[in-house]
Amino acid sequence: MTSGYDVAILGGGLVGTGLALALAGTGFSVVLVDPVAPERHLAADFDGRAYAIAPGSMRLLQVLGVWDGIAEHVQPVRRIVVEDVQSDPHPPAALHFDPAEIGQSELGWIVEDRHLRTALLSALGQSSIDHRAPGRGDVLDRGTGWAHVSVDGADVRARLVIACDGRMSATARAAGIEYLQWGYDQIGLVSAILHECAHDGLAHQSFFAGGPFAVLPLQGDRSSLVWSERALRATIVQEMPDQDYCAEIATRIGGRLGRLELDGKRWSHPLGLSLAAQYCVHRLAVAGDAAHGVHPIAGQGLNMGLRDVAALTEVLAEAARRGEDIGAVDVLERYQIWRRPDASLMALGMDGLTRLFSTSAAPAQALRNMGLGAVAGSGAARRGFMGMAAGTTGDVPKMLQGRAV
Repeated sequence: MTSGYDVAILGGGLVGTGLALALAGTGFSVVLVDPVAPERHLAADFDGRAYAIAPGSMRLLQVLGVWDGIAEHVQPVRRIVVEDVQSDPHPPAALHFDPAEIGQSELGWIVEDRHLRTALLSALGQSSIDHRAPGRGDVLDRGTGWAHVSVDGADVRARLVIACDGRMSATARAAGIEYLQWGYDQIGLVSAILHECAHDGLAHQSFFAGGPFAVLPLQGDRSSLVWSERALRATIVQEMPDQDYCAEIATRIGGRLGRLELDGKRWSHPLGLSLAAQYCVHRLAVAGDAAHGVHPIAGQGLNMGLRDVAALTEVLAEAARRGEDIGAVDVLERYQIWRRPDASLMALGMDGLTRLFSTSAAPAQALRNMGLGAVAGSGAARRGFMGMAAGTTGDVPKMLQGRAV
């Protein structure tokens, strides 16, 4: 038998699940196909990541009814310090971001993966969404009125298929969408630490020759580490015993947090960039990492994906109210025009920063010092950066403003 839906979403990660909730909340019938079983998502050892949640993303999660489920677990970010520690012979250059400059009490929040996934899956379970997990979906054809998707052998029809299946999306590539992509010869080392001294809501990012080293505050005397390192060195570090690994971390932090120890498992993954050349073709759109996989240097990956959620939901809801075909290219191009320039500019900007700050070459050092000094001396520049990171600049989708579509 064939099942029919307005939208089929392939990929049940954070963005795919958020998009399913947003679309179902505006009246669309949705099937969400996830290759990972829910219990695996919720396993204690599934993932060690934490995410920076920008104010715009927080408002979207409020609209989705998810924020209340994680509010008790989030850690406000009350200050950000960006420091270039490899500026010899010049003194280390630092840049401070204070939310008071933009009339806020915090710059964002840090939430652990396990809490955000739990809240999203809880909301999913209370919705009308057909959640098929574990399941595999393959697009068979994208016809005049419907796309046909095989979900574990069952035929599913949908007016629109949205690929949320990660970087270099297999679904998108099968539809002819090409990618601009490259690696950084870096590996991301991810872990959490317990420490003696309070972090006071400070997020601290230092730049070393091997890449950025970020310490993000978690609830309690705990922090999440996102350590980007050259692949060869990272392999050596990842093989260290926990005691030696902690010693490396302590050296980089410089005693600021006192004695520390690991809290949970250590994780690693290769770092690179991928950008979809198109965000849509007939009856297919891409969102999240399937549209833009970026370096974690600015902690914007999830926020960029949630901006896709807000923009795509608004475009589709308005098209449906006008009686338009939500899978038609001319409708989907409105989403592409809205999101692709902004996302590409941000991704390439982070790429430039990664390259500039992941080297000890003298010309790069001089340029970094000039840039950090210029921003440090300009309140307008600091406020501009904070506004971009918050998702409150430009043509902001309604859901990022806290408004229903």
